[in-house]
Order: sequence, then structure tokens, then C-alpha cells
Amino acid sequence: HSSVEYFNINNVTQLSDIERYNFDYSGTSMKALTMKKIIITDMYFSQDDLYKIFADMNITDMTIADSEMIHMLCPSSKSSFRYLNFLKNDLTDFLFRKCDNLAQLETLILQKNKFESLRKVSFMTSHMKSLTYLDMSNNLLRHDGAGVQCQWAESLAELDLSSNQLVDAVFECLPANVQKLSLRNNQISNVPSGVAELKSLEELNLALNRLADLPGCGGFTSLQFLNVEMNSILTPSADFFQSCPRVRELQAGHNPFQCSCELQAFIRLERRSGGKLFGWPAAYVCEYPEG
Repeated sequence: HSSVEYFNINNVTQLSDIERYNFDYSGTSMKALTMKKIIITDMYFSQDDLYKIFADMNITDMTIADSEMIHMLCPSSKSSFRYLNFLKNDLTDFLFRKCDNLAQLETLILQKNKFESLRKVSFMTSHMKSLTYLDMSNNLLRHDGAGVQCQWAESLAELDLSSNQLVDAVFECLPANVQKLSLRNNQISNVPSGVAELKSLEELNLALNRLADLPGCGGFTSLQFLNVEMNSILTPSADFFQSCPRVRELQAGHNPFQCSCELQAFIRLERRSGGKLFGWPAAYVCEYPEG
């Protein structure tokens, strides 16, 4: 209970024993807390005694990063959190399960943790009615499909799933209203047609995957930006422009393109459509057999 509104603490080692302490947060002035590189040496204490102190804080922004944190409690009452950043910890799929008290949360950063199930992550967000941005990059996420249903927050507009272990089935488990989606650095070889209906999707990053051709936009009718750099595309199909009429920017560098008339036709179509190309050679010469 002080006039402090913003409190940052870095590189701390806890030495004394951790004991239960009931704190009344009403009337406090703090708005944001940032804690980084916190080391807990007492291993014989109730985890809830520690996590409750943070979970029930009456603040809007909280960061606990690079601290080997293994869990965080659901706030015991309706929380004022709008921004939570738990970068580089040891959090798992058990985080915020069936937690109804984070209805005001807008941004959630869980990069570099140990989440494994994309489906469980989706159900975690389904109770966060205001969530617009979620960063799940650099985890261990998988989704095997097989008709398994996912349930995301309807408000979720930007989702980062880069650097996980996701394959083609990920398109069966994506938030319906997402506008900006990153699947960079996964193991996707194909974008299945007729699976995902992402009518609001405007930006899609599929760089550093295993694509052999450009994806179609059958389910992405609003797509404007596409990144397919560092894949395995040899000769992109010119049909791409028929299914993706709204794409205005295409990044496709560092692919093993084969010089062909089909590639030349593709580049000509792109230039005719008025879009932007990134990473394509300036010109190609088509050689025909004699006769």
C-alpha cells in the first residue's frame, strides 16, 4: 500500500522460507509489475501460497519472465489483468484451465514454455472473452487432428504459432476470426483445401516449412499478405491468382525455384495484378527443344 505504480525487479534470488500471507489489494496504486530472472531456492512450500500473491493482484499489466515458473493460479475473483507476459518459463497445458476470471485479458504472451497440446490451448482461451493477441511461439505444440474439436476465443485476432511441431492438421484447429496468423518454422507440407474457413484472415506466414507449392486461398477469402520463404517450392502454380485474388504482397525468397516457362508466366501474372514480389529473380529465359 504505497504510491508506487510501476515496479520492475530483475535478477533476484529468494533465500528466506516462503510462508502463506493474506494481502488485501484494495486501495493499492500499482498498475504494472515486471519480474525477470527470479530464482526460488525454497522447494518445500505450497505452490499456491506463492502464485496467489501474483494471481490476485489488482493491476492491469504483469510480466514474469525467465524465472522457471511452472504454474500460475487462476485469479480468485474477476481480474483486471489486460496484459500478461510469461515469456521463457516452464508453463504447461495445465495453465488457466477452466479459468473464468480473465474476461478483460487482451494480450497473452506464452512464448518459450512447454505447452504441447494446441487443442488444450484453444480451450484455455475460450474463457478469455476479450483476448485479441496470443503468442504461443517456441513451444512443443502438436495437433494430430482426427476430428478433434478446438474452441478458441471469438475475439482472438492475432495468433503466433511459429517454431512448434505442427503439421497440416493444424488447419483443423484455428480461431475462426483470426486476422493475422504465423505458422513460421513448423512441419507443414500442404494447406488442405476445404478445411479451414478463416474468412477474416489477412496475413499468413508459412515461411520455413515443407511446402512444395503455393497454398490455395479457398478458405482464406480476405488474404492480402502471404510469406512462403524458405520452403521447397520448385515451380509455383499460376492457379494461385485465381484462388487468391486479394493477395497484394507475396514473399517467396530462398526457395529452390526451377527456371521454367511456368515460373515466367507466374511472375508475369503477379506483375499484371499489381502486387508486390519479394525474393524472385528479375528475369527468366525459357529454352525450348529444337523443332
